[in-house]
Amino acid sequence: MKVSSKILCLIFLIVFIRCKDDSKKDSEKNIKKNHPNIVIIYADDLGFGDVSSYGSTELLTPNIDRIANEGIKFTNGYATSPTCTPSRYSLLSGTYPFRTKRAQVLPGNAPLLFELGKQTLPSMLQSAGYKTGVVGKWHLGLGDENMDWNGKIAPGPLEIGFDYAYIMASTNDRVPSVYVENHKVVGLTKEDSIFVSYQKNFDGEPTGRENPELLKVHPSHGHDMSIHNGISRIGYMKGGKSALFTDEDMNDDFLRESIKYINKNKDNPFFLFYALHQPHVPRIPHPRFVGKSGLGPRGDVIVEADWAVGQFLDELDKLGLSENTIVIFSSDNGPVLDDGYKDDAVTKIGKHTPRGGLRGGKYSLFDAGTHVPFMIRWKGTIKPGVSDALVSQMDFTASFAALTDQNNMTPDSKNILDAFLGKSSKGRNGLILGQNNIMAYREGDWALIPPHKGGGIVNKWVNIESGRDTIYQLYNLKEDRAQQHNLAEINTEKLEALKQALEQEKK
Repeated sequence: MKVSSKILCLIFLIVFIRCKDDSKKDSEKNIKKNHPNIVIIYADDLGFGDVSSYGSTELLTPNIDRIANEGIKFTNGYATSPTCTPSRYSLLSGTYPFRTKRAQVLPGNAPLLFELGKQTLPSMLQSAGYKTGVVGKWHLGLGDENMDWNGKIAPGPLEIGFDYAYIMASTNDRVPSVYVENHKVVGLTKEDSIFVSYQKNFDGEPTGRENPELLKVHPSHGHDMSIHNGISRIGYMKGGKSALFTDEDMNDDFLRESIKYINKNKDNPFFLFYALHQPHVPRIPHPRFVGKSGLGPRGDVIVEADWAVGQFLDELDKLGLSENTIVIFSSDNGPVLDDGYKDDAVTKIGKHTPRGGLRGGKYSLFDAGTHVPFMIRWKGTIKPGVSDALVSQMDFTASFAALTDQNNMTPDSKNILDAFLGKSSKGRNGLILGQNNIMAYREGDWALIPPHKGGGIVNKWVNIESGRDTIYQLYNLKEDRAQQHNLAEINTEKLEALKQALEQEKK
């Protein structure tokens, strides 16, 4: 029996399509097998000494400690800046914040910080076949100069490489006090439009400055503008009542969405940037955690965050994903006590030392400004231990590009994958710390702080040394981790070497 050429062509086409589908399925299976899930859990204003695996005895964090004890605890892990926006920008962009003038603490209605079209950590992982998501604090700008909070909110996370986003629009102490899911404000109704201003208040809207009787938490400095949930914020906002978040529920909200995300994507390689809001101000724990730390609200919200980390790790175990998931825990900058609200952070600190024996804190060029808890777990692959390698959050892009066979196209991220996986005791050679032209430099055991204007205390409320001086400062952190002995005049040879290294790293 003769078979027509058309039928033969049809049979060939069907076989070709099936082979192609099988090849695609095999390729997807191979990607899943070779590419582990990656989760970055990112705390906000958590100090080197706020975690019990880093020496805290007054404040215990058993769930965060699980990551350190089951993975690598880095003793020299750094954010790139002592404030949050620049550090978050560097982590996701692989770029030093001083290269981008706007990479500094942003107002709540700032446009998106990233330049569209440039590689980011999430876009690189997208190219490697990952599903990518961000849940939690953002504070990296949204939209453009004329962004309308009542319409499509873009550009944002989805335009820089994330497939899904459930984020706080800015910070919990800045308006607008809403969540944004992908391109829309969560829960907003057409009858209740949002208006936001950082210049002047809207007629008839109460403020913390003029209506303190409406507050359940009072500001210590600033933070006295629009009120919602009994807390006054930075900036002015009108409307959007249906969409306002509740501070006490924020931890549960972000945990719920993070767990939903990993359940939805458990059959694919996924990347999740799980950005906690604790212990940033205002520190408003859920009633379940009030009084649990004995250190006031700041301690309570750290205990609350630690619980959420435990719940998230338990979910990975439940889904059978723990051995195929890299879990990273770190913080965007060092600690601060009074950062704008009267919340007993100073009076109830007791014997707890959030900076863990380092000098400075949030806003400071001294080591505690950027030297943060930093741990990585990959069960069954990373051998538990402690590493003294110099590692930076900025290096995730290049390192995970190497892990997933991608090309790193970011300017400053370095491939230190072997250090992250515990295969090498050597990380990066040197690291610039700071933002704009206000910076320090870390290399080996040494820290260099060039001359800057504006020395002394950051301000009378924060009570943290800025680290700035009119002279060069040089410290050996191995012998003097509290940075009490400036060796610039004694060790001129090392001073000159680090000055040259800093200039070279800038280039």
